[in-house]
Amino acid sequence: METYIYIDEVRFYAFHGVMPQETQVGGEFIVSLRVGYPFQAAMETDDVADTLNYAELYQLVKQQMDIPSKLLEHVAGRIVKAIQTQFPQATSIHLKITKKNPPMGADCQGAGVEVRVGGET
Repeated sequence: METYIYIDEVRFYAFHGVMPQETQVGGEFIVSLRVGYPFQAAMETDDVADTLNYAELYQLVKQQMDIPSKLLEHVAGRIVKAIQTQFPQATSIHLKITKKNPPMGADCQGAGVEVRVGGET
């Protein structure tokens, strides 16, 4: 059995980017995260201690989104490393970070990065 904890399309206002305006004014970002995690015990016990609490997962992502970076790749790497450190039982990570209005002159919903680590997430 494969089990996952996820947070979907969480909105953040952050200061990531290469352009000076991005680091001074900031912008909107959307993060979706799916973490493989063995929570079969929680299915039986109804005890939050037997699972990965998605509120804790959100706090971890928020901490990393609050640290300005030039590249979303760098932010993604920090989030993945933090998840692996704080939740070593995680079997896979699928992370997507979207910059809502990237300064590239395109009419699009956003641009960003996606990382998959381990398993079929």
